[in-house]
Amino acid sequence: MDITAAMVKELREVTGGGLMACKKALVECNGDMEDSKELLRKKGQSIANKKSSRETKEGAIAICIKDKKAALIKIACETDFVAINDKFKDFIKDIAEQAIETGVTNLTEQTSSKGSIKEQFVDTISKLGENIVFLDGQYWEEGDDSVINSYTHTNNKIAVLVDLKIIGSADKEKVKDVARNIAMHIAASNVEAISEDDLDAAVVEKEKKFLIEQAQESGKPDNIIEKMVEGRLVKYKKEICLLYQNYVKDPDKTIEQYIADSAKEVGAELSVNRFYKEKF
Repeated sequence: MDITAAMVKELREVTGGGLMACKKALVECNGDMEDSKELLRKKGQSIANKKSSRETKEGAIAICIKDKKAALIKIACETDFVAINDKFKDFIKDIAEQAIETGVTNLTEQTSSKGSIKEQFVDTISKLGENIVFLDGQYWEEGDDSVINSYTHTNNKIAVLVDLKIIGSADKEKVKDVARNIAMHIAASNVEAISEDDLDAAVVEKEKKFLIEQAQESGKPDNIIEKMVEGRLVKYKKEICLLYQNYVKDPDKTIEQYIADSAKEVGAELSVNRFYKEKF
């Protein structure tokens, strides 16, 4: 059977396969479109299996917020060349949208309205020629008294989710702007906790031990060292706690002050419920 350019074009549009791969599949299947699609699918799985052991050091992050739900997806690939590829970026964006339906637990074993997510990974691995792996994700839902928004850096290497609590009645779209600004600040800063109360005690104790050892090198008396460490520990906590940091878009005020000013503008009390920062 003669394989026409129209047949190859149709198979490429349906599968996204390469020109020669589609033509070869049609030849092997004697022009049968369904058999050709199945052959390409099997070959894609074979390619994915061969690449599954290859190391993935690069990748990108995508966030989707829809219907009061938020999904953050972190997917790895082998090279930065693929990580910045539009097809890869479209893929992770699409997976994030599907995670709104499925959640992120055992994501690659889920099936969305677009089909098996595992098969979509296999198909993309086949097209891009690199191992692609789902690393991590977050799935959040807005409460009646909360708003979720996000910020993703232009290189898709840093992404942040922020959940703001609203006490009172406020325009949620305006609160979303506040949440996005805070997410942008977190993306640009080293933030370990919302406030001192949220700090991991083990992290603080480790830093305290480090500061004591550092101060002891000065040879000063223990009572002086104790005061030095106390002051440095206070400074350390302020540096890594969100509320005490200087707001990157207006360094003359802290994030705590920015939230207070924003609360006055929207007419309701605001506070940070949670945040999540992911990066490559």
